[in-house]
Amino acid sequence: MADEPTANGAETGAAAAPQIKMSVLAQFIRDMSFENILAQRGTGGETVPDVQVQVNLDARKRSADNQYEVVMKLKVDAKAKESRDQLFLMELDYAGVFNIENVPEDQMHPFLLIECPRMLFPFVRRIVSDVTRDGGFPALNLETIDFVSLYRNEIARRQAAQAPAGTA
Repeated sequence: MADEPTANGAETGAAAAPQIKMSVLAQFIRDMSFENILAQRGTGGETVPDVQVQVNLDARKRSADNQYEVVMKLKVDAKAKESRDQLFLMELDYAGVFNIENVPEDQMHPFLLIECPRMLFPFVRRIVSDVTRDGGFPALNLETIDFVSLYRNEIARRQAAQAPAGTA
């Protein structure tokens, strides 16, 4: 019964490509800081914030077989819209350790920088929300990040940076 054709004519079983396996082995806050600059100055009151979020990703192979570490580095900078005074600054490095099997070598880089951050993002969103709320501000709920676009933009930026160096 193995390797029987399916309705679309493709064979199942041994002829099929190996199934990609990914599991999260650990996730943790590597580094975090939150500075309530508004409170440090001793001022308060209602102010409308202008929030800027920067995201950087880093991935590396670990010494164990099929294990990788992915770090999402987030910087949240909030300033008052009118006066541009700093309200708060939050920096968070959130890491995940993943076991990944059966991903082709040429696809590993995008897999690590797209799929793994997608798994980490809900936890990062929750931490940012809790810390901003506990820091005396309304909870900041990050919008969903398009990691595919982020990856493509970074690849394009790197290619643009290398182009002038290669032609000069």
